Amino acid sequence: MKKFFLQRLSIVLLIILTQACKSTLPNTATPNAKVLDTTVVLTKIALGSCNKQYLDQRYWEKIAAEKADLWVWLGDNVYADTKNMRKMKRIYDNQKQNAYYKKMHEETPVIGIWDDHDYGKNDAGSDYVKKAESKKLMLDFLDVPKTNPVWNRDGGYQSYTIGAVGAKIKFLLLDGRYFRDKLAADINSQHRYLPNENGTILGVQQWKWLENELRDSDANIHIIVCGIQFIATDHFFEKWSLFPKERERLFELIKKVNPKNPILWSGDRHISEVSKMDLGLKNPLYDITCSGLTHAYEGVDEINTHRVSAVVHETNYGMMEFEWSNDSVRVKTFIKSIKSGANLIEQDWHWSK
Repeated sequence: MKKFFLQRLSIVLLIILTQACKSTLPNTATPNAKVLDTTVVLTKIALGSCNKQYLDQRYWEKIAAEKADLWVWLGDNVYADTKNMRKMKRIYDNQKQNAYYKKMHEETPVIGIWDDHDYGKNDAGSDYVKKAESKKLMLDFLDVPKTNPVWNRDGGYQSYTIGAVGAKIKFLLLDGRYFRDKLAADINSQHRYLPNENGTILGVQQWKWLENELRDSDANIHIIVCGIQFIATDHFFEKWSLFPKERERLFELIKKVNPKNPILWSGDRHISEVSKMDLGLKNPLYDITCSGLTHAYEGVDEINTHRVSAVVHETNYGMMEFEWSNDSVRVKTFIKSIKSGANLIEQDWHWSK
């Protein structure tokens, strides 16, 4: 009788443990990671995208050597491309525990947003079936505090205001995946997709949030981030212009609210470049595309009628430096070669605060 009881007890315990393993994917916060201090006045930011975690990660030594105040992921932070959340978690954990990345993160706080490959599927949108689970893994990877409102809503979009009075930067990290409508394949041209004339990228709630975040801001600079390019219209791949009403809505919102010194950041392309539009505001609107960290499209020659820089065809990362004065800020932007450390793109702007 005792033997029978112990056998039954063992079976029950095994079932409980099995179910617990299936239902929980514990957070693995980075030991000794640098915690974001939102009161620090930022003078140097590093940024980048498109990191194949199975390729050489020694480039983090160069980024760490920059002594940036902040690292910002622009998407494709790992390449998971799976519906298997345990596999995705292992990929994130391996990246998080990589010695080179870990050392950088011990010295530099990190924020960021995903694009498609870390979302779970190439070019995926709202129909990706594991998006809710994938979101939790992204937030865990980024060590987003459980007190952040992003944990209690659909989508991965976040905002951070960092700095002191007269020297504040607001980061608006847009989720271009969770709510994005479908794109139909273009079988009659070189373009991958047909425009979705009435579709959405951000979805209803994220649009409301974005407008409120811009209106209620006292920041001196507003950095708006999304995985895909905002301004470019000519290339054959994903971009905001495939949703023309969404793109126009974003530009109209920026014109209407007129936040101080808006600038756009994007990744995705495996090239880096700067695009420019004139919205009739005090300053032109720039989109800094920075991609990629581990791989790049070498020798690609494509049109971008909005481009105002060279095109970078080698692995790279971005830097922005801020020189704050009483009534203005000087903003210097660099795209830097991972191989040589050279500045491949340089932009220098003086903005009133």
